[in-house]
Amino acid sequence: MRAPAAVMAMVAIFAMSTSTAGGSVASIISESLFNQMLLHRNKPACPASGFYTYSAFVAAANSFPGFGTTGSPDAQKREVAAFLAQTSHETTGGWASAPDGPYAWGYCYKEEKDAAASAPEAYCRPSALWPCAAGKKYYGRGPIQISYNYNYGPAGEAIGAAGILDDPDLVATDATVSFETAVWFWMTPQPPKPSCHAVVTGQWAPSPADTAAGRLPGYGVVTNIINGGLECGHGADSRVADRIGFYKRYCDLLGVSYGNNVDCANQRPFNSGEGGHRIHLVSNTRCHGLA
Repeated sequence: MRAPAAVMAMVAIFAMSTSTAGGSVASIISESLFNQMLLHRNKPACPASGFYTYSAFVAAANSFPGFGTTGSPDAQKREVAAFLAQTSHETTGGWASAPDGPYAWGYCYKEEKDAAASAPEAYCRPSALWPCAAGKKYYGRGPIQISYNYNYGPAGEAIGAAGILDDPDLVATDATVSFETAVWFWMTPQPPKPSCHAVVTGQWAPSPADTAAGRLPGYGVVTNIINGGLECGHGADSRVADRIGFYKRYCDLLGVSYGNNVDCANQRPFNSGEGGHRIHLVSNTRCHGLA
């Protein structure tokens, strides 16, 4: 279905060519700030309580050259804010009247809500390259809620954890591996879609078709990459508003402006029929809300 080794080689070359000399995500976001951003992730009510650690985040981030270290200091902060915002939306336990607001409850979940009861074949697609292991379920896990065997396979190969195809539960039991699957998704282009990394760091230049579709550089295109087919191009959307709410809170905490084009309300979704491959299928109701 895809050539992951070639894709990841391209990603690595791109990342190394755009990374600033030295530096680490730890220089952008301290442990205390990480804890402030993901304020309630370790509450007893959160199923992922105690799982998502700062050290695992930094280790995963540092395994992808360029992540959080590309461009100006503001660009680096914006990338960290955007990554944590999108993944917070995917794993949120927040609700409208939640203590400290809905955007203080990111990273509450590590597995897709209620998916463990699903049949194994629900997330298995026939694949000679990435065959499903007997009895295993490939539902959403981790910060980006990676799902399906054809995503677990190439993600595991890229991060040096090929075992997640045979044992997908590793994404919900090893925090570093869990974060690495999310950063892998973030850094990997999905032609005709660019990578989230390229967009948020200003490395992506829209084509004439992108411009005509309203897809202009900014956080809104990141949302379009992740779930544009369901959330973008039809005016106001509560799911998009949630993603933006997290992003603005995190940018404020990092002391950086939001940039332009944070919404995708007027962007046409990327057309999956244009060719290439889709890495990740996002559901909108995977983890949302404890209330």
